Formats: sequence, structure tokens, C-alpha cells
Amino acid sequence: MAIQSSFKNMVLCLFVICIVCSALLAVVYAVTAAPIQAAAEAKTNAAIAQVVPPFEGTPASDVISVDGTEYQYYTVSDGSGVAGYAIISSGSGFSGAVQVMVGFYPDGKIYNTAVLSQAETPGLGAKCVEPEFRDQFKDFDPAVKKLSVTKDGGDVNAITASTITSRAFCNALGSAVKAFNAITGASVPVDSASGATAAGNEENADESGDTK
Repeated sequence: MAIQSSFKNMVLCLFVICIVCSALLAVVYAVTAAPIQAAAEAKTNAAIAQVVPPFEGTPASDVISVDGTEYQYYTVSDGSGVAGYAIISSGSGFSGAVQVMVGFYPDGKIYNTAVLSQAETPGLGAKCVEPEFRDQFKDFDPAVKKLSVTKDGGDVNAITASTITSRAFCNALGSAVKAFNAITGASVPVDSASGATAAGNEENADESGDTK
């Protein structure tokens, strides 16, 4: 009987501990959820302000599905109408997804870009966040230039020794152009071929630091 009583006490004790821990986790979530959400919204709003032309009021948020992929996007307006669009897109980098917010003029030309998240190699692919790489996409016209790296016959200068990341960035922008076309009914050309099949082994060498 003593053994059975001890077992029951242990089970009861564990049950109480689980209840207390669950309650504490609920309290922590309730306390931190709002600040975390506020920080995320502030980051998104800052990115929108960076990638689109000057606008008035609050960006209108929506989602569109293109080829089975959903894209979050924001429409901004000024006194004369739509001032631009900010579209969140991503490409497959060396260490995971490279998520980019791409801003467009109403005519489909890219205004600016902002990297929302990436886990690329420091000193190599992670340079995609730096102006030295991103600035070449300011006022980039996909109808005139090719959204692919020069190694693939395009007009984008890749990050040194980081072909995979550079292609991922271009592919993210190419996908954003497709989303822009779906949103606006435009037909801006998309040319962001990754070249991954033809140069897969070479990419791996590049991103590992082989600059030949």
C-alpha cells in the first residue's frame, strides 16, 4: 500500500507541475506576444517605406496566389492614386530561403529592395543585405534588363564567390515581378533563370569560397 500511495503522490505531483508550467508559459506568451507582434509590424512598415516611392496614409495589405505560391503584398497611394507596390518574395539560397521585399513603381519598374530574412554565409552570401549588392536593383527595369546574374547572361553583378545567393535574390525578384503582373494585370517580362541545373556543382564551389 505504501508503494501504491507513493506512486499516486508522484503522479499527482507531476500533474501539478505540468499545470503550473503550462500556466507560466501562457502568462509569458500573453506578456510577450504583443511586443513581438509590434516589433514585426514595425520591421515590415520600415521595409515598405524603404522599397516604395513616397506615399500617404497606411499601406493596404493583401495576399495573392500565383502558380500555387501565396505572396503578401502592400499597395501604397498618394494624392493622385497608387504610388507603388511592395511584394514579399523569396528564393532558395545556399543556407535556406532569402526573403526579400521588392518595391515597384506603378509601371512595373523596381524602386528598391529590402532583405527581410536570410541565413547565408557571413562574409559571402550574407552580403546580399549590403547596399553594394542591392543598389544595382534600384530603378531596375525588368522590361529592359535581365533579372539574372551575368554568368547566366543577365545584367546583375553577382556577389563575389556567392553565385547561389545572387541567383536566389534574382529569382525572388523574378517571382515578385510575376506577382506584380497578377496584381495589376500588367505583362512585365520575367527573365530570372537560375542556371542551377547547368552549374550546380560550380555553385557549391563558389559559395564555399572558391572564386575561380
